[in-house]
Amino acid sequence: MPVLASAADAIGRTPLVRLDRLTTSQGLHGTLLAKLDYLNPGGSKKDRPAKGILDAAAASGELAPGQTVVELTSGNTGTGLAIVCAVRGHPFVAVMSRGNSPERARMMAALGAEVVLVEQAPGSVRGQVSGADLALVEERARLLTAERAAFRADQFKHAGNVQSHIDGTAQEIWDDTAGEVDAFVDFVGSGGTFAGTARRLRELDPRIQCFVVEPARAAILATGLAEEPEHPIQGGGYAMKDLKFLRDVEVDGFLQVSGDEARAHARLLATTEGIFGGFSSGANLAAAIQVLRREEMRGKTVVFVVCDSGLKYLSTDLWPELVDADAVAEKLSTL
Repeated sequence: MPVLASAADAIGRTPLVRLDRLTTSQGLHGTLLAKLDYLNPGGSKKDRPAKGILDAAAASGELAPGQTVVELTSGNTGTGLAIVCAVRGHPFVAVMSRGNSPERARMMAALGAEVVLVEQAPGSVRGQVSGADLALVEERARLLTAERAAFRADQFKHAGNVQSHIDGTAQEIWDDTAGEVDAFVDFVGSGGTFAGTARRLRELDPRIQCFVVEPARAAILATGLAEEPEHPIQGGGYAMKDLKFLRDVEVDGFLQVSGDEARAHARLLATTEGIFGGFSSGANLAAAIQVLRREEMRGKTVVFVVCDSGLKYLSTDLWPELVDADAVAEKLSTL
């Protein structure tokens, strides 16, 4: 690899890793592949759309040199934007719910961002960000964009989000597997990763199945209902019925994962494979196992993304003080 001009140029080209120890321990017949996007400079897959949106906006003239950038974030897109803005000379304002883990706010601030924390909606639980919480963050982001004459890096609507996964995530998966991939699963926040990756993989091979992952009892895309919109799987599952990026993307199925399953599988990933991912990474692993357990998927290859680093959740209940591999196995047996 050549010497790079900046940290922004280190975004992408993350490793794809076989989880053979995990598939053996779980009695699975097939292959699980983990795309280690937590190894991006900002510690998450959201570095990709952060760079993609700013690249596209600068090329189109939407973003002027030195202009302030504003975006709502659960912390991951904001971290990616903080990195790219620092490198390119844009002041960045991150607008985030207080329900998200404080590590994320601290990381963005350390990277030079101005972090605006928004109080949660009445009745919300710290660590569980709902659609109502996100609506309050969106309102503040709009006001700040107008006040600062800023560019809004709208990760839920800007085409640069999806394009970053078409050109990056999907193409890398295809190249690294030499096209030997049968299914892809992803926990949905903005829908950009799923939409871009599914679209490109299907262009390359229409037989590849692509599954959306949602929180159990907040699976609004699958059921139209969100019985319990508050859940611990940060970064997605906001109970938003109409996600722009999913409108024209074929979905082969919708999978649900509970908060307990996400926690247990994040811990399993760490203790079995040495991969230190967050809540949504655990959700993706749990969903990928669901797919691989299907009789028609026996012997197939399922890919998922390790969305972000477990370091961003050290203050949460994702990680007990000591994670015991036997205790993890016992917990999994009860789910």
